[in-house]
Amino acid sequence: MKSNFNIYCKYLFVSGFAAVSVSCSNTKFLKEGQMLYTGGEVKVENDSLSKKEKNELKAALEENLVPKPNSKLLGLRPKLYFYNIAKEPKKDKGFNYWLKYKVGEKPVLLGDVDREFNRKIIENYSENKGYFNAKATYDTVSKNKKAQVIYTLRPGARYLVSNVKFQQDSTLINREIQNFANKTLLKSGKPFDLDVIKDERERIDNGLKERGFYYFSPDNVIVQADSTVSKNHKVELNVKLKEDTPDLATEQFSINNVIVFPNYTIQDVKRGKYSVPMNPDSLSKYAYDDIYVIDPQHKFKPKIFDRALYFKKGDLYNRSNHNLTLNRLISLGVFKFVKNEFIVSDSLKHQFDAYYLLTPRQIQSLRLEALGRTNSANYAGSELNLNWTHRNFFRGAEQFKAAVYGAFDFQMGGQENAQNLFRAGTNVQLSIPRIVAPFRFNSSSAFVPRTNITLGYEFQNRTQLYTLNNFNAAFGYVWKENARKEHELKVIDITLVSPANVTDEFYKQATTPAAQRVVAKQLIFGPTYSYTYTNTMLSKPTTIYYKGTLDLAGNVTGLVTGANVKKDKEKKIFGVPFSQYAKMEHDFRFYHKFTEKTSFASRFIGGIAYPYGNSEFIPFSKQFFAGGSNSIRAFRARTLGPGSFDPRTIEPGTLLDQAGDIKLELNAEYRANLYKFLNVAAFVDAGNVWLINDDKNRPGGKFSKEFLSEIAVGAGVGLRLDFSILILRLDLAMPLRVPYYEKGDRWAFDRINFGDSSWRKDNLILNIAIGYPF
Repeated sequence: MKSNFNIYCKYLFVSGFAAVSVSCSNTKFLKEGQMLYTGGEVKVENDSLSKKEKNELKAALEENLVPKPNSKLLGLRPKLYFYNIAKEPKKDKGFNYWLKYKVGEKPVLLGDVDREFNRKIIENYSENKGYFNAKATYDTVSKNKKAQVIYTLRPGARYLVSNVKFQQDSTLINREIQNFANKTLLKSGKPFDLDVIKDERERIDNGLKERGFYYFSPDNVIVQADSTVSKNHKVELNVKLKEDTPDLATEQFSINNVIVFPNYTIQDVKRGKYSVPMNPDSLSKYAYDDIYVIDPQHKFKPKIFDRALYFKKGDLYNRSNHNLTLNRLISLGVFKFVKNEFIVSDSLKHQFDAYYLLTPRQIQSLRLEALGRTNSANYAGSELNLNWTHRNFFRGAEQFKAAVYGAFDFQMGGQENAQNLFRAGTNVQLSIPRIVAPFRFNSSSAFVPRTNITLGYEFQNRTQLYTLNNFNAAFGYVWKENARKEHELKVIDITLVSPANVTDEFYKQATTPAAQRVVAKQLIFGPTYSYTYTNTMLSKPTTIYYKGTLDLAGNVTGLVTGANVKKDKEKKIFGVPFSQYAKMEHDFRFYHKFTEKTSFASRFIGGIAYPYGNSEFIPFSKQFFAGGSNSIRAFRARTLGPGSFDPRTIEPGTLLDQAGDIKLELNAEYRANLYKFLNVAAFVDAGNVWLINDDKNRPGGKFSKEFLSEIAVGAGVGLRLDFSILILRLDLAMPLRVPYYEKGDRWAFDRINFGDSSWRKDNLILNIAIGYPF
């Protein structure tokens, strides 16, 4: 221990010396007369402001100062140091160019600072926030070739809003504006704030757009501030329409004709095939209910546009229906460009025609894919897919997809007796852009709901062990409330697994009933429902993802037939016992972005599957697993758990796949970008799986009140190569807490020995995968 302590002391001394060297050496690279700019500081001098108000004003003003000084890390400027020590490159590439201009950062000098410009920014910003008599000065403080600019602001008293008036007259548009007065953002007693005034103008414009004023603009509204009518630093606000507002902006428009061009292309326009606006006399032959569909070749059924369009003849224009219609047309998936034009057709009646110019995507496509793939069971391999897509199968924007595929997988870093996998199969899906059901389903979402019908078959061969034939069929719906919330309901989801060619070698390796259930005949059917919420598409520093799934198999059938396997009343359909269980799973993810190059990601998974009625056990394919490249990376795939069961008790040469009925898992990762495609990560994983019922072949596997002591913990570091088309991930992990060690001795810190080759072989797990784990 003493030698290790000495090494740590030397490391700290060297690190401290390097830090002092970096901090002191940057200024020596400056030329004569140059001074390094270390930043600007704003001091607010006003006794009438609270400490909180001063700090908020100070922070906002300093954020607006330009330029920003060189970035700092732990009080140092390492980027500036790398810029200074790197030689000037002769070309725009190479190590010196990368070190100086990619890693490094050019020095920000005092000469780069326009102090008078910043002073005006401080005064203008203060006035916009209600400090009408703000005055600012500046001073420069320099020492040891470093300079800081101190700005002193004397803002005076802040003006408050005394009264808000909406100018009234008898015009239509002013009467409409009066309707928004009760919910104004401008409040008496609140400070004058130009940003709030801008928001109020936008609010009025949005409201008018919902009431037919298509040509209105926020610039047509003016908010006059008068500080002469009140005393004690008060200001009166008068909201009114600008006198030079165009007449067109003051008129309320309604829809006359709705005209759709579903085969619109630029080439056809140039040839004179389409003309916008159209001659009204030529529209009659294209009429469908209240719309006109210009489709001479009848490529599309007109009713798909009747469902997608939220404007009908005679409707008052509103922005919500405008955007809703465009989004629904895009979500049909058959048009690559959607363009909309409103053209005045009757200026006296204030009506315009709505034109929808739609450019179809390629209706049919055939794609051949060759893929490299990995999964959480540490299998890697290649896959070949042939996909055919028809995006307008019955002329109603139905998408029909058919695929055939073949794949070969082999296990990396797993069990020594792991067998290779060969898979081949086919699947078809028909996706209809509406809800096909005996009841009426109305959706005001921007996304078209879909009915999905799927059929599939997969042949799976695990060499020298067994063959599985998997049949699947499903009927269900997918609909989105908005961009963040999605629902998927499979009214019926049927899976039939039929084994074949099960070898003696398999039974030699699968020595327990749990392992042998892999090749049991399975008939699984019932509804499944999932709900997904995500805002990860937003450019926010903090985002979340959640998916909850409910799987109910054989429930109604089990109730009707009175199935009860525990009372020897097992029921079969076509000679195969059907599965009966209830399964629920929750997947919650949290992401936080510190900077453009650093972020934190975490995930929690909780799930439970309960067998009853016709089933004593959960089907193997529906159970939970732990370990592997997308789970707890310090343990090999499917070797962790259940509970405190010790996998070392399993005889060599037997199958090690361990599954559970309950799962708890927590993962956390710190991610950073080093250079372009090169990313690194540090991570911690924790969790395990457990059984609902006792299993004499796996003692310690049942979930109990001792479950917290059976949580496995692992940690490690990772390297991610982001090549845009794929992300190659290498994660090196080691166990910190092993649940199958003796209770009270499960933390592995005392056992860590990087110098021992046998320890490294047993405990350092390298996971190779494609894509992020979550």
